[in-house]
Amino acid sequence: MIAERTFNLDTGAIRSDMNLSRERMARVLKVSAKTIERWEEDQAMPHDAAKRTQLAHLAQIAELGLTVYTPEGFIAFLATPMPVFEQRTAMQLLENGQIDAVLGALAADYEGSGY
Repeated sequence: MIAERTFNLDTGAIRSDMNLSRERMARVLKVSAKTIERWEEDQAMPHDAAKRTQLAHLAQIAELGLTVYTPEGFIAFLATPMPVFEQRTAMQLLENGQIDAVLGALAADYEGSGY
């Protein structure tokens, strides 16, 4: 399990790093766009531990993605269908809760073994 204090859990910063609309981020976290807006405006954390964990995972993905790629390259990674994801995008996997597959692909790229 990821220690959430290790990552910046600023919802707005994560959204910006991943080039996500509030609506798209809401789909990934399975909350409403209004909830995302409240978290950002109040600079508050989700009360639900599971949502904080999901947010920590997204922060880890953003951090690793921006370590491996340029900002533009990371956005392309998120949006491009890939064979390793069975021609789906990383964002589609994230929306379906398949965070480990996305982290695995990023880790492989970081280690140089890429897909």
